[in-house]
Amino acid sequence: MIEVQAWCGDLRGARDLIGCRPYRAIVDSVRRRADRLAIPRTPKTRSSFVLRAARTRLRRTANAFCPIDWNGVEWNRLPIACRRTPGRRHTAVTGEHILKSTAHQDPSRTQPQPRKTQSQSTHKHFVLDTNVLLHNPSSIFKFEEHEVVIPLQVIEELDAFKKNNDETGRNARSVIRSLDKLRSIGRLFEGVVWNEQGGTVRIERCDRNTPFALDLDISDNRILGVAHQLHAAGKRTIFISKDINARVKCDALGIASEDFEADRVDADWLYSGYAVVQAPGSIIDELYDERQLPLERLDGLAVKTPDGHEQMVANLVPNQFLVLHDAVDEGHSGLARVLADTGHLIPVTGPRKPVYGVMARNVQQTMVLDLLLDDEIKLLSLIGPAGTGKTLLAIAAGMQKVFREERFDKLLVARPIMPLGRDIGYLPGDKDEKLSLWMQPVFDNVAYLLSTRGGGGTDADSKSAETRMDQLVAGGKLVMEPLTYIRGRSIPHQFMIVDEAQNLSPHEVKTIVSRVGDGTKIVLAGDIGQIDNPYLDAASNGLSHLIERMKGQRIAGHVTLSKTERSELASLAAEIL
Repeated sequence: MIEVQAWCGDLRGARDLIGCRPYRAIVDSVRRRADRLAIPRTPKTRSSFVLRAARTRLRRTANAFCPIDWNGVEWNRLPIACRRTPGRRHTAVTGEHILKSTAHQDPSRTQPQPRKTQSQSTHKHFVLDTNVLLHNPSSIFKFEEHEVVIPLQVIEELDAFKKNNDETGRNARSVIRSLDKLRSIGRLFEGVVWNEQGGTVRIERCDRNTPFALDLDISDNRILGVAHQLHAAGKRTIFISKDINARVKCDALGIASEDFEADRVDADWLYSGYAVVQAPGSIIDELYDERQLPLERLDGLAVKTPDGHEQMVANLVPNQFLVLHDAVDEGHSGLARVLADTGHLIPVTGPRKPVYGVMARNVQQTMVLDLLLDDEIKLLSLIGPAGTGKTLLAIAAGMQKVFREERFDKLLVARPIMPLGRDIGYLPGDKDEKLSLWMQPVFDNVAYLLSTRGGGGTDADSKSAETRMDQLVAGGKLVMEPLTYIRGRSIPHQFMIVDEAQNLSPHEVKTIVSRVGDGTKIVLAGDIGQIDNPYLDAASNGLSHLIERMKGQRIAGHVTLSKTERSELASLAAEIL
């Protein structure tokens, strides 16, 4: 009773201070003060007296400045403090109970509620899954003015991943460090504002007492439970996950869910690196006679990308190729590249001699070799299905530049450890033997190029390809290793090839490219139609991300290969299987 009287007295004394505030501010003040009150357990008769006293005091003091029809309050709906339930704490009489008890009133007898502002109506609560943070550790800062909610179960899973020595472990540690910095600003369970737009990061636990259709003993369901809590509270909640099954569960629960879209690209409109144009024969002749052609000469002509989309001549970017077909003579054609410095077209003829025994077999391979042999191009991306020659051409150009022209100190070929089928740990042998089996496709390409058939040179007859390869490895001119060993190193004056790059996340690709030192050329090759990483697809993998972000840069180039040249059978399999 003393607590009730003290609270009501404070409320009456505060009337002069808050009486001038707007209606909603007064009600919010009443609610906050009431929420701090907890009536202790008492006998039933005394409890009734306490409630009656509270009712009288509330009517007398609050009615003066809080326009609620107190005659319509259902006091019997307020919790009875003396109700003794084993194992349960006493219940507080809160302002929330009082406000809810007036919900039955006639709307005409109550004050109209203020409308939500635009910022309130568009404010969203994004609940992040563990795989999103492991995919991109900076994802918590990608939602601008909205609130990012990290379930407590996600923190526990990050704690388990942080001990790994691979990319997931490094990303987990990065997220934990970011949260620790936010913790120094404020309390994470209350929410920490990290930008000027009001973006907030908050940690929320799953309340097991909340009714939920899924088994909360499963950790993934506890993560979904946090999204369910926010959704049930009427908040605009969106669950972000790279796990398709988790997004399906959200859909079944009526909760909005999305993939992490910050680093996704439109795979259907992915930059191909070249376009096709029907041009008069005189323009093609001018290109080769003058060794250059202003882009203005193509004004009014229909330029199309390989997938049939039209492209404006003015939108051609540096290092993009243009295939010119004579509008009259089908046998008359040309190939040109947009020069970065002048914006003019320069003719592309391809190498006159084999590149370490390899010659281009189609126009796409001619484009690839032109960029591979150009020392001004520091970054090259290649995508295409199996058998298009992307890896073989890259290794051949690297061997040409390192072993014959000596433009680079060494050739470095790396692959991510993302095996098809059983993990590398199940393979027989020690670590070096396991890794050699995983790097076998690279060994096969190098051995072929070092052999007589591949054009390894006059001494290829006297020495086996394997022996020469061992000598190059021992001499440090040829390095073939998994991509795991690349991180943390500076790579200067090397010709670097990253094979199977479609299995890398955008964050991993950024990490690799940022390792490139002065005088290094890096080539990333892969097939975005064959992705073994379960959390990546054609639109979200690092190779596709790199292609779109580096498009049009002076020192970067890209070519999409589509024609299989490995064998007739390989071409048939790629087409119909």
